[in-house]
Amino acid sequence: MATLHNRVSRKELKERALQDTTPRTTISFYCYFPITDPVSFRDKWYKALNALNVFGRIYVAHEGINAQISCPDLHVDELRQFIYSEPAMNHLRLNKAVDENRNSFYVLDIKVRNKIVADGIDDPSFSMVNKGRYVDAATFNEMVKDPNTLVIDMRNHYEYEVGRFKNAIEIPSDTFREQLPMAADMFKEEKDRNIIMYCTGGIRCEKASAWMLHNGFKNVFHLEGGIIHYINNVMDQQLENNFVGKNFVFDERLGERITSDILSNCHICGKPCDTHVNCANSSCHLLFIQCDACKEQLSNCCSESCKDFILKDESEQKLLRKGVDMGRNIFNKSKKRMEELAVKSSKTS
Repeated sequence: MATLHNRVSRKELKERALQDTTPRTTISFYCYFPITDPVSFRDKWYKALNALNVFGRIYVAHEGINAQISCPDLHVDELRQFIYSEPAMNHLRLNKAVDENRNSFYVLDIKVRNKIVADGIDDPSFSMVNKGRYVDAATFNEMVKDPNTLVIDMRNHYEYEVGRFKNAIEIPSDTFREQLPMAADMFKEEKDRNIIMYCTGGIRCEKASAWMLHNGFKNVFHLEGGIIHYINNVMDQQLENNFVGKNFVFDERLGERITSDILSNCHICGKPCDTHVNCANSSCHLLFIQCDACKEQLSNCCSESCKDFILKDESEQKLLRKGVDMGRNIFNKSKKRMEELAVKSSKTS
């Protein structure tokens, strides 16, 4: 059976969504549970969510589901009922966005993957059954006061750069699959200390906590629902907030403002800034931080060369792109690429 998919161009779908004023709620959730037939599961979900006019990005695999979606407010209850109709997902925690924006997604994508989060683990003895203990916002705030507690950020460098928990330790890597062995090695002398792992919505730190236990760590915890659930609990329960800056999110918003603190700098000029953008040159599309002044000067591009490229005639652009393998430069987020951009900018300034 052919895979279900959108038959309208993404550009047109985005234009339709921008014209639609329907109130929407951005929701994220995940669940580790065995899915025997991910393709059939995917098709069932696509039909149901498409009927509810849900947009978003969902990954399905034998190990479970990982979803970030935007649902019309009038269909949220129906969506919840559908999700809870899956026995393993009954009463699953659904994280609502902290900084709501109606245009977080414009299209519905549900893809079958080998894993719902790429981890690089090929150890057959590893299991998600034995994972770290949950900590809620209040417990997290108490535990971080203990000098015996280590707080480990299991997000990528570009997420950590714009916002993080106070005194959180970065695992300096471009991908989660690289971070797992690095974390186990970085803290191999700290196996008896309390370790709290966190990420955006909980999916990565939950797997990371299981990996640390698998590698002999004793007291491993992970923040329930990640940063999103933590901030919502802080606001609802009027707790002290230990997160500063922006929470990077993987949708059109590219960030939720949590506090007014600006922790990062424009990758072009170095001025304080935490606004992520993608280079306007479709052959580059680099994700980087750019201030308004540099954005105007470079016409939404990351460099003069990309600016010059987009000013060329479309036929000339197409000719220049022909036969060029952009590789990881498409949607590139690597720390190395950021450093190269900074060096390049300093030489031209």
